[in-house]
Amino acid sequence: MIQLDTSFLIRALLPDSAEANRFRQWLEERESVRISALAWAEFQCGPVSSNVIAVAERLLGEPVPFAGPEAALSAKLFNEAGRRRGTLVDCMIAATAIVSEESLATSNPKDFARFEKFGLAIAT
Repeated sequence: MIQLDTSFLIRALLPDSAEANRFRQWLEERESVRISALAWAEFQCGPVSSNVIAVAERLLGEPVPFAGPEAALSAKLFNEAGRRRGTLVDCMIAATAIVSEESLATSNPKDFARFEKFGLAIAT
């Protein structure tokens, strides 16, 4: 199973992007592709049209929830990965993928590489 981060989803909706091609391949392979509630909220902050949101919603289904275990792990990631300003949402997205034991597809692998030592698998 694969979770998408916001940057990957945005680019996956652009025709002929590398992300669109990879996303299409996963769907053809019947790979389960989802998105965390946090990345979904971030995506909907747009700018994005209601039609695009509806398409993404049909493709991805119900977002993966964020609850206690994800909150605790995201705090650990934030504290142990350098307490960088503006990175809490990345920590939360990474924690959701780790707790769900799913890979994370991102267009910004450098932003998430610091979480690999905590069990994050970055989808390629």
